[in-house]
Formats: sequence, structure tokens, C-alpha cells
Amino acid sequence: MRPQSQQVSSQEDHLPQLPEAISVSGSAGIAAKLRRAIIDGAYGLNERLPAERELADLFKTSRGTIREALRRLQELGMVDRQIGSGTFVTYRQFSEHTEIADVTSPLELIDVRLGIEPQIVRLAVANATAMDIERMRKALGKVEGASGDAEAFSRADAEFHLAMAECTRNRLMVWLYQLVNETRSHDQWAAMKESILVPERIAQYNAHHRHLYNMIAKRNLDAALDTIYDHLDKARSDLVGASTRTRSN
Repeated sequence: MRPQSQQVSSQEDHLPQLPEAISVSGSAGIAAKLRRAIIDGAYGLNERLPAERELADLFKTSRGTIREALRRLQELGMVDRQIGSGTFVTYRQFSEHTEIADVTSPLELIDVRLGIEPQIVRLAVANATAMDIERMRKALGKVEGASGDAEAFSRADAEFHLAMAECTRNRLMVWLYQLVNETRSHDQWAAMKESILVPERIAQYNAHHRHLYNMIAKRNLDAALDTIYDHLDKARSDLVGASTRTRSN
């Protein structure tokens, strides 16, 4: 039997490195790293993930944090947790996903968001549990706390909208929004990020985030829908302006 240190080293080799900007100190970061390992093929379909204890040792965190990370993966449809047997990969590779993300423009992405996020709001108002609302509140705190840093705001904004998608209690919707967030991380958006995410605009976006959270928490569907449309229309307008400036330079 291998010493425990060698077992942990082997598991670390199994997990690909994420960009330094992505923290793995909490359940969301751990879920992101495990998700990337699954997508990259480190763990194949029906393969068992390491036990909670091993993952806790690997990430130097508690088993409770690992359980929360695995819960997030299960809600995304990435894994199936079987009591007494372990956690097994249910994700089936679909190679076109990465290619689509690579060629999708920021304006195409915002049009997709205009198509799905109002429905996310409808389902969130109808289905969100108290735990979902609390998770959304914590994500709101992060996005409001990142107002002075375009890169940090972009990451926190993605987490806030994913938390809203989780409020739908619809695993396919959560999975779709995860793909939206992956597409937002690609080079075409990164090239515009610094010019779009100036403090004044971030403050406007966060005013929308705050009102959106309040209206979902209060189950006020009409006001929540008005807010998400205002939010996405503003984002689209800012993208069009940035695109025009880029072409003229």
C-alpha cells in the first residue's frame, strides 16, 4: 500500500492546474477545479472520484467543504453521489462545446443571455429555497466587494449569475449557465473587459444585482424581470460601444 503522501501526490497529478486567478480555497473553487479535471478527461464517465477524506487532504480543507463542492457538481449533472459507494462521474464529453465557446462573440453571448436569463429569473422566483437565496446573498456580497477591480468583478459577476441559476433548482439550466460563464472567460471578452468594466459601469451593474437579489428574495416576479432586462440591455449597449471603438482603432 502506498504511503498517504504518495497517494495525495498522485491525486494532485490527476488534477490539471487552473489559472492563478481562480481560488480553490472554498467549495466553489474546488468544484471548479474538479469540474475542469472531469472536462479535461482526468476522470472519465462512470469513474469514481477520490473519497471525501482524500479530497479534503488534497485541498487542505474540511470534508464539509468537499461535500458542498460535490453537491455543486451534482447539481451541474457532472457527478452522481451514491451513499456507501462514492461519487461517480456522469459527464459525457461533448467536444463541440469548447469549439463553440471559442468562436462565440461577446455580442452573440449577450443575446443568448437575453434569451435564457429572464427564464432563469422566472424559475428562481418560483423555486428558490432559503438556502439558495442565502447563497445568492453571499455571491452578491462578493460582487459588490469587487467594485474596484475589473478582473475580480468579472469573476464575482459570473458567480452571482450562476448562483441565480442555481435558484432555479433546474440542473440543465445550471449546466447551461456554466457554459455561458466558460464562454465569458475567453479571449474575445477579455480584450474588451478593461474598457467596459470601469468603476461607473460596475456601480450601475451592482445596483442591478442588488435590486435583482431583493426582488427574487421577495418573490416579486415583475420587478425582477424588469431588472434583468434593464441589466442585460445595459450590458449589450456597453458591448456595442466597446466593439465600435475597437473597430475604429
